[in-house]
Amino acid sequence: MSSRRLWRRVTPLLTAGALALALTACSSGGDDDTVTTGNATGGNPTGTLRLGYFPNLTHAPAAYGIDQGIFAQKLGPGVELKTATFNSGVQASEALISGALDATYIGPNPAVNTFTKSKGEAVRIVSGVTSGGAGLVVKSDITSVEQLRGRTIATPSLGNTQDVALRYYLKQHGLATDKSGGGDVQIRPQDNTVTVDAFKSGAIDGAWVPEPTLSRLISDGGKLLVDEATEWPGGRFVTTLLLVRTDYLKSNPEIVRRLVEANAASIDALNADPVKGRDVTNQGLAKLSGKPLADAVIEPAWKRLTFTADPVASSLVASADHATELGLLPKADLNGIFDLTAVNAVLAASGKPSVSAQ
Repeated sequence: MSSRRLWRRVTPLLTAGALALALTACSSGGDDDTVTTGNATGGNPTGTLRLGYFPNLTHAPAAYGIDQGIFAQKLGPGVELKTATFNSGVQASEALISGALDATYIGPNPAVNTFTKSKGEAVRIVSGVTSGGAGLVVKSDITSVEQLRGRTIATPSLGNTQDVALRYYLKQHGLATDKSGGGDVQIRPQDNTVTVDAFKSGAIDGAWVPEPTLSRLISDGGKLLVDEATEWPGGRFVTTLLLVRTDYLKSNPEIVRRLVEANAASIDALNADPVKGRDVTNQGLAKLSGKPLADAVIEPAWKRLTFTADPVASSLVASADHATELGLLPKADLNGIFDLTAVNAVLAASGKPSVSAQ
């Protein structure tokens, strides 16, 4: 397989081990195929970029940019892009740590977990992607937080971004939870596709989930009890980030800069033409899931999302503190988790203000 071809095959729902085998089997060269030629600020890099993302609307800049050829164009003909999709941050972070991925779109809590478990060595956040688009949907008869007592509420996975948000929200309202599903409110971590069916059957009473699952539950008769945006200053909180292996960043700074540029260009395109962005993203999700989202789902879901290269760093730090308070994460020293050099260079070149790690 030529390194000048874009590897557009998407491998759904791979475990880290399976992904490693798949990507190794499709490698275009030997062990050195990710070495960049060219300097850190230009040149024509050559190598391979293995990129992960989720089949979620919150990862729309990835789905749209890949479909529209933005990543291929920005990376250049010498960089081969290999993509794989995941359903959870745990899967994606394991693939990243194992070396099966070089970069991935991911939620803030898995990014923090990966950083802290490696003692601040393994990964760096290089750009923001998406803000907003998450919340708690419940059965129509539930009208208050207190009525959640004794109920079963789903989240995508234990310790993921929405799981932390739900547990912290309940704690703030005097409702206890624990990791095993006990407490005042029984929390059931499960895949979002399972959550939709479980909600329809009555097996769960609600779920704190990202888009488009949130709007799918509403279309199935649910009610939005908590829009997470109301829990953050100015309604801004990070939902998706771009995370890169530190050793890959050091070895391939120009490829990473171009990746960040592609992400920013995809965000610009989504914001410039939201209708096209929504429709193209929906078509991309249909290729992964087998069918597009209904208009009743994607239209309200799209309006809850803000695509931005700003990582909204303050919300990431606060979410990590919440996870620590809940006993889901040891006290985290997040010094060094951000490397925003590339994104600020890209923003400056476009005449846009820089983003901060504070």
